[in-house]
Amino acid sequence: MNWSTVFDVAGAVALLLGALQSFFGALGTVRFSNLFVRMHAAAKPQTLGLLLILVGLALSLRSWAAFGTLLIVGISQALTAPVAAHMVSRSAYRAHVVTPESQEIDELDEALKKADR
Repeated sequence: MNWSTVFDVAGAVALLLGALQSFFGALGTVRFSNLFVRMHAAAKPQTLGLLLILVGLALSLRSWAAFGTLLIVGISQALTAPVAAHMVSRSAYRAHVVTPESQEIDELDEALKKADR
């Protein structure tokens, strides 16, 4: 078997898995009811889905220029998506979109009360 064919098949599988992961993340964002669960569905599966898509593209394109660009995009996504989800959920908490009473464990409420003193 030709190595080019192996890389093409592996790239196609990675692209398909990444697309499915992104789809399920988007579906979770729409279907889940709790804000924090939605933020988790928006950040984790989307990041993994994009990274799988980037791996699939790198395997399919097999170019150093493409690999460098895809690496920059992947690192940027891996660093910014979780931080953005954290900041959105924290600001929603501070805006009282989510009440402390609706949480089983609420460590942020105690930390905010300490900070306000």
